[in-house]
Amino acid sequence: MRTFVAGQEALDACEFAELALGIDRELFLGVPGETRTERAARLDVARDVLADLRHQADADEVSGWDALYAEALARTVPLLRSAAKRRPAGRGVAA
Repeated sequence: MRTFVAGQEALDACEFAELALGIDRELFLGVPGETRTERAARLDVARDVLADLRHQADADEVSGWDALYAEALARTVPLLRSAAKRRPAGRGVAA
């Protein structure tokens, strides 16, 4: 079964959310292995998108909800990064 949003086919759940909500999750969450330069550029664009959404929220309720969603995504990044850096107990090299 195929899923279409606004005439575009969504290939997975993340893409469906992006098409339905208009928010690119990777813009706010980042991608594994990105360089510092890539991260800085991505965060600059994310701040601009968030500012635009906040500005549009006065006239458009959907933009207000999109801004809240984008802010929530941006707040999850430190949590995800800290979880990825931790190593589970008992998973080290055996002596």
